[in-house]
Amino acid sequence: MNIRQMDDAYVAHTYARFPVELVRGKGSLVWDAAGKQYIDLGSGIAVNGFGISDDAWLQAVTAQLQALPHASNLYYTEPCARLAQMLCERTGMQRVFFGNSGAEANECLIKAARKYAAEKHGPDCYTIVTLQNSFHGRTLTTLSATGQDHYHELYQPLTPGFAHIAPGDMDGLRALAETTKLAAVLIECVQGEGGVVPLEAGFVQALSDFCAKNDVLLAVDEVQTGNGRSGQLYAYMTYGLKPDIVSTAKGLGGGLPIGACLLGAKVADVFGPGDHGSTFGGNPASCAGGVSIVSRMDEALLEGVRARSAYIFSELEGAPGVESVTGLGLMIGIKTQKPAREVVAKCIENGVLCLTAKDRVRLLPALNIPMEQLKQAVAVLKAACAE
Repeated sequence: MNIRQMDDAYVAHTYARFPVELVRGKGSLVWDAAGKQYIDLGSGIAVNGFGISDDAWLQAVTAQLQALPHASNLYYTEPCARLAQMLCERTGMQRVFFGNSGAEANECLIKAARKYAAEKHGPDCYTIVTLQNSFHGRTLTTLSATGQDHYHELYQPLTPGFAHIAPGDMDGLRALAETTKLAAVLIECVQGEGGVVPLEAGFVQALSDFCAKNDVLLAVDEVQTGNGRSGQLYAYMTYGLKPDIVSTAKGLGGGLPIGACLLGAKVADVFGPGDHGSTFGGNPASCAGGVSIVSRMDEALLEGVRARSAYIFSELEGAPGVESVTGLGLMIGIKTQKPAREVVAKCIENGVLCLTAKDRVRLLPALNIPMEQLKQAVAVLKAACAE
């Protein structure tokens, strides 16, 4: 059997894969089994922020693998402590819980919010409000938090304790608060899996004011938007927010599995020993990769993200076959006249890898993709939209 046949025979059929077998990559270039080269505009769904096998990241991870690849959380390890320190110093948060994924980071966020609210306001204060069109993960509880009915249909009964309002609907939130004790409001500043749709700044500020006034925790899901993707270290910074809890993952590890839940002052000490845990959370190799990534997310890199974003918007807005362009930084959604998957297939044919989100083509290139490669890829994408 070839690889595709083997995959079809033995791997669970949970992915609608594109017909490409990738075998190696470097930076923003990847090659398939036949030796064909592609420019990568997906970066492993916002994971490979500095590109594939970035030299500094590779050196840091390799050194840690040779020294101590894993140790349980019964012991201290330097990469875990160092990465937590860096994240707290860069964000003003107080403590970090490490897991393996965005869903696990959001599970921690939900548990922290519920534990804080129960202790502060009583055991009947547990409801977390999220937005329609949101996406927070694929565990049963994070799926329950997700505000898309499509994801709920096969997995009833869902975890109780979540309510959903439409983005912008402050009246709906206020009405909900009159009948339900709210523990937290959880948002994505840009709804990635929902079509790459940024929240309106006025609504976000109104949410923040509401939470502060009513002692409702403000939580931000930065799984996809975080770690430089928005043009700031975290997307909430572009909105001037000061959240109580932040979840992140994807680009934090540079290519290794890692998730992190950042706890602000209100919830910094909500967990005690035994209240939560993760066998692989804080893994030294993953954290060593994270230290390499975060240490290089300086203003020069972030300015480069904003410049590349401006170039993509300028090239695609109003282009033939393009109806609209949305997003923030290098997290961009393109509404095309043709079905998005047809556009992506044409791009693959011509040596460019893109993604989809709902009915849009989605771009999540490496934060430092060389401009010449970006220009070549955008030209291919424009042609695919126009044909």
